[in-house]
Amino acid sequence: MIAFVSGQVAALAPTTAVIEVGGVGMAVQCTPNTLAHLKIGQDAKLATSLVVREDSLTLYGFADDDERQVFELLQTASGVGPRLAQAMLGAHSPDGLRLAVSTGDEKALTAVPGIGKKGAQKLLLELKGKLGTPLGTSGLVGAQRAVATGPAPWSEQLQAALIGLGYAPRDAEEAVAAVTPQAEAALAEGGSAPVPQLLRAALSRSAGCCCGST
Repeated sequence: MIAFVSGQVAALAPTTAVIEVGGVGMAVQCTPNTLAHLKIGQDAKLATSLVVREDSLTLYGFADDDERQVFELLQTASGVGPRLAQAMLGAHSPDGLRLAVSTGDEKALTAVPGIGKKGAQKLLLELKGKLGTPLGTSGLVGAQRAVATGPAPWSEQLQAALIGLGYAPRDAEEAVAAVTPQAEAALAEGGSAPVPQLLRAALSRSAGCCCGST
């Protein structure tokens, strides 16, 4: 098992970071929130989980060991693969997921793209007691802290990811504004803003604008 990777950030993409380790570029799948804290040319250390399939080896990266542990525990539930587990961590912090499961918060799980009402009910049953309680918290204080440690609003995640990819702050703001209707439509339907899809849309729009101006 590859427990972590440490090295200089060589490249960033909407869902992937490339970390240079001993002259080798390791492609690591990350959530937008994790990618937002990485900068090309700077050193970084990511906790990792290697997922082995017959036709692929995929390395998933996380901000810390706690996030990786929750990622692996989520996959003990039937129907939850690495992509869905990563999507859950993209929508909620580890403590946010612990709180949702421990309190039976169905709505919190349906906010994750790909999880419907029945799926959320099933996950709440299967994950009960597996994730534990929010770390270092208890009762109402624990709930308040878990909310406080949740992921940043979608707009902040998206803007930080764009800046990490080399956008100027003003250009990043314009890109966020351009995809805001798409995000608001998703929120109006009772879901959450799909940051990875919004990031792709923002990048596609920017590429289209560049092509049109030449």
